[in-house]
Amino acid sequence: MRVLVACEYSGRVRDAFRRHGHDAWSCDLLECEADPTWHHQRPVEEILDQGWDLMVAHPPCTHLAVSGSKHFPEKIADGRQQRALDFVRLLMDAPIERWCIENPVSVISSAIRPPDQIIQPWEYGHGEVKATCLWLKNLPRLRATNCVEGREPKVHMMPPGPDRWKERSRTFEGVAAAMGDQWGNRDLPVCMEQGSLFA
Repeated sequence: MRVLVACEYSGRVRDAFRRHGHDAWSCDLLECEADPTWHHQRPVEEILDQGWDLMVAHPPCTHLAVSGSKHFPEKIADGRQQRALDFVRLLMDAPIERWCIENPVSVISSAIRPPDQIIQPWEYGHGEVKATCLWLKNLPRLRATNCVEGREPKVHMMPPGPDRWKERSRTFEGVAAAMGDQWGNRDLPVCMEQGSLFA
């Protein structure tokens, strides 16, 4: 299976699929933190039509996440939020049979459609709280793999700094592994409907 992980510089989700033998590639404007061999450092728009079977996309949430809602009036006025939403729509309209769009709680829910699932890091082995929305097309909901205690908002409480956004945007290893294990380690049924089709 050819897998595109859009807007990922860490390589975590990409490598989770590669461990199952898939031809998985990450794509981001940033350099890859992991092995750059399977990384496209370019706008993802340039490669959406290159025959991918599955896409996991992490569109930038800076102008979308409700955690920054106090800045929404200016972002709406100058068009930043609309451009961010247009990018999400571009990903959702890509000629790819199966996809997952991942983002925190955001205006995607009201401007486009509600998510199919909301997951937490503590359901995948990380004692942290960070509600993460998944919009799905022709993919089953992600099953929890390792519910743990702790459940602190560590990501939210990170101190200010030039790389805070970067540290907050990395996919948790346990979530990445679940995506690779559950969406890359079995034959997914052929279906042509949008949304989460499997409980």
